[in-house]
Amino acid sequence: MRIRFYNCRILSMKDSMEVGQGEVWVDGRHISYVGEKRPSDQTFDREVDVQGNLIMPGFKNAHTHSSMTFLRSYADDLPLQEWLNDKVFPLEAKLSGEDMRQLAKVAILEYLTSGITCNFDMYLNPCAVAQASVDCGFRTVLVGAMNDFSQSPQELDEWYQKLNAYDPLIRFCLGFHAEYTTSLWRLEKVAELAEKYKAPVYCHNSETKTEVRQCIDRYGKTPTAFLDGLGMFRYGGGGYHCVHFSRQDMEIFRERGLYVVTNPGSNSKLASGIAPIAQMLEMGIPIALGTDGPASNNCLDMFREMFLTTALAKLREEDASAVDAQEVLRMAVCQGARAMELPECDCLDVGKLADLIIIDLHQPNMQPLNHIPKNLVYSGSKQNVKMTMVDGNILYEDGKFYVGEDPEAIYAHANEIARRIQA
Repeated sequence: MRIRFYNCRILSMKDSMEVGQGEVWVDGRHISYVGEKRPSDQTFDREVDVQGNLIMPGFKNAHTHSSMTFLRSYADDLPLQEWLNDKVFPLEAKLSGEDMRQLAKVAILEYLTSGITCNFDMYLNPCAVAQASVDCGFRTVLVGAMNDFSQSPQELDEWYQKLNAYDPLIRFCLGFHAEYTTSLWRLEKVAELAEKYKAPVYCHNSETKTEVRQCIDRYGKTPTAFLDGLGMFRYGGGGYHCVHFSRQDMEIFRERGLYVVTNPGSNSKLASGIAPIAQMLEMGIPIALGTDGPASNNCLDMFREMFLTTALAKLREEDASAVDAQEVLRMAVCQGARAMELPECDCLDVGKLADLIIIDLHQPNMQPLNHIPKNLVYSGSKQNVKMTMVDGNILYEDGKFYVGEDPEAIYAHANEIARRIQA
């Protein structure tokens, strides 16, 4: 399908944060033109008057647990370990693959309303989540969640081969839940798979002080240093949360080119702490943003994550100039794509995949138009998302979903699953 977006303000994020004016053309799955208005002899299937609103690349939610929607607001106001061991793990054990597929669709709908065009998902059954994304036409990169209670090195190997050939919307990366939930022999097997495929590895890392202290007690090293010593990060990867990092941890991430995926909403709600984002940026460590799951956040909203990233950094550093909003916007878009190894989705440019959003600037929270990129971070919200396109297909527009299924049916199914599991 060929679509012409005209009368646009354009934030391509290719080389700068400059906002231009012109048109964006989409041909099938890809962007075919970005620039000033020009005559064309092409025939378009649809022409969209953007009415001076902003067109930009979609946000990349670089850490999610989509199928945990059934636990949203079920086990709130608890410390992390109690929340995990007493509330989350016992109920997750009751889920079927079909349950996970249906529950992930609720999260996908919320991603679309937040202008998110891709997520980096870690959960128990990646095949179920992959199918949910394909059902809805959504882009998802999956990552292994292996620990001592679920998944195995053999399954990671099988999924790596199967899911990387599953559908153009789907990719799979090697990963495990965390050092503190995974035995040494399993971790060594993951490192072997990384060597086998010359592939990056991702995991939860240094989310709490307790996690770091216990790893030091076990191995005499922080989680980052211990895992790096196993050869885990020889081909890149990264860590989710990375709140309690030492200088050595940051140096390892810089030297290995590892991505930090910060989750300020979840870290705040679970009182895990504030990641040293300013220091990481000063050291040149690449940073992406994630919401974490709908049971620990509970809102899958990248606008809130962007604001919290810069606001909490300013509080931590006692410096209002720390972590500029434009840098945070890059984290939410460009760096998220690169963390997921999706360079074809990191900006608006000819030949890039057509994963883009339209932001309504004709709302009071976006006026006056003094500095659009910073306004997105400091005052933008879901109410400003007019359209979300993934892979050249419009999945959300003006409050309506186009995912091949009635949203009310998705909600009803999710509520039935939640009642059954929680009974």
